[in-house]
Amino acid sequence: MARLSELDPSVHAAMAAEFVRQRDELELIASENYTSQAVMRAMGSVLTNKYAEGLPGRRYYGGCEHVDEVERIARDRARSLFGAVGVNVQPHSGAQANAAMYLATCKAGDTIMGLDLTHGGHLTHGSPVNSSGKLYHAVHYQLDEQTGRIDLDRVRDLARKHQPRLIISGYSAYPRAIDFAGFGEIAAEVGALHVADISHIAGLVAAGLHDSPVPHCAFVTTTTHKTLRGPRGGLIMANREWANAMNKAVFPGTQGGPLMHVIAAKAVAFGEALQPSFRAYAAQVVANAKAMAERLVERGFHLVSGGTDNHLLLIDLQELCSGSEAEEALGRAGITVNKNTVPGEKRGAFVTSGVRIGTPAMTTRGMKTDHARQVADWIADAIHARDDAERLASIRAQVVELCRSLPVYPESEPA
Repeated sequence: MARLSELDPSVHAAMAAEFVRQRDELELIASENYTSQAVMRAMGSVLTNKYAEGLPGRRYYGGCEHVDEVERIARDRARSLFGAVGVNVQPHSGAQANAAMYLATCKAGDTIMGLDLTHGGHLTHGSPVNSSGKLYHAVHYQLDEQTGRIDLDRVRDLARKHQPRLIISGYSAYPRAIDFAGFGEIAAEVGALHVADISHIAGLVAAGLHDSPVPHCAFVTTTTHKTLRGPRGGLIMANREWANAMNKAVFPGTQGGPLMHVIAAKAVAFGEALQPSFRAYAAQVVANAKAMAERLVERGFHLVSGGTDNHLLLIDLQELCSGSEAEEALGRAGITVNKNTVPGEKRGAFVTSGVRIGTPAMTTRGMKTDHARQVADWIADAIHARDDAERLASIRAQVVELCRSLPVYPESEPA
């Protein structure tokens, strides 16, 4: 079979450049990770050719006997990982999992309550620029700006005041453990449904390193990448009462035919996450984040909440520089992060006053706590030397050396 470099050299060239970027640069975006080669092989398979609207055994197309088996494997493995009753592996993304959850539980105009976007929430938790904020009436709780943590008493007061249909826990940029039981108690008190979006911490939950939301929620949604280390995609889970509504809300409610090659990749990733080695990986992710946070504090940086309990940390740079300046400087040093808002944000979402850093991808490369401390030093040095091209180039050279000593895909090149 002809190689892609021969069939489409333009696309191949862009893919090859991305391969080099991933090989030689340090990926510290908290929502990114590297999948296994097995996951990528499943995604690049003949299953991409098959339409399979419906559920296994109840399809609207013929010829689904083999993809039915793939989807059953994915669902069974997800149930084993999370202990959920209802599982649907078809959502194309976390955003679509959330859209289906809203459709199953809410009418247009109902009140939903999640964390403010600038305090670490997500667009799909009621942001006015997202459908969740356009279709539903969103109110938002915020972090305590002194501690950088969620204050459940404030959440309870807001819930009593607004009587929401849904209370959403789970976040895009919150570095501390989430009290899912506490949220469940508040929801029960005000007659709301508690739903959790664990897109960032799903791998930690699956590994038993973070309390599970499943016993405390009507719905749990997640992406399948990030700490779960699978393909980019979504997963939605529901308790017994809401399982049928969940399935109808996914199809035909919010999307059409499932992506069977991605579901196969999810099945592979879930199988990997069931192995004892995955728990060791997840524990190292957390250890690396804690080591990096401690070193950054030693270097004089202010972290939102003072540290981390999970895979990510937020550096508050309000007194030093903007988040966009830090992101650019770190990029020139070969370290990829994303600018991020912080509590009390004054610069706005396109500039920001912070950066978000995560350890899932660097841990997949095999990095340990000693590496995490070294990376923290490079981050500190690069931010302080953000206008010094020579110093940034020197850091980049060291980053490349470390990355090449711990390759992501030792045997891979773009086809």
